[in-house]
Amino acid sequence: MINPKPTALDLPVPTLEQLPDTTARYLGICQEKLGMVPNVLAAYSHNLPQFDAFAQLYNCLMLGESGLSALEREMIAVVVSSANHCYYCLTAHGAAVRQYSEDPILGEQLVMNYRAADLSPRHRAMLDFADRLTRHPDQTTEADRQALRDAGFSDTEIWDIASLTGFYNMTNRLAGATEMVPNPEYHSQYRDLPAAPRAEARQSQITK
Repeated sequence: MINPKPTALDLPVPTLEQLPDTTARYLGICQEKLGMVPNVLAAYSHNLPQFDAFAQLYNCLMLGESGLSALEREMIAVVVSSANHCYYCLTAHGAAVRQYSEDPILGEQLVMNYRAADLSPRHRAMLDFADRLTRHPDQTTEADRQALRDAGFSDTEIWDIASLTGFYNMTNRLAGATEMVPNPEYHSQYRDLPAAPRAEARQSQITK
């Protein structure tokens, strides 16, 4: 079911029956896999060209081929959203970090302050870069890129880190400007998992 009021704006959000078949099928898959239609998709559904562009870019960045694991991509989303105090994205992607890491403690640490987490040098460098690029985009230098190389990232992976950082800065601002509300299901997801040994969880995600 599509939330007819996903933001503070009075958007003409359609029902599933009013959408083209391809869009309705896409949202039906979301409902089946996630147990909900994310409110960001509900909001975008009022403008189908933007919906298609957003979904395609999201799928490329988050699900496409990359040297970054699914967990690492979600970690970037959370740290960028933390710097921007984005309620929607912290709620949605915090749940995803809990899911992929199988560690609810790590999910909470990244939401509040990633520096408090017991991170590998690779993840520390990755999140330092994403945080700095978010807070001080004009101050990013070759030294910042070299720190990522020293942590084991290739230049194509640095591109992916920067692309994800830019994407979530955009979505954070859109969510904040429109007071987008997270689906309530996100709040309770993956919180009852036992806190996994974080070093083992990180290593398994790096090698996937």
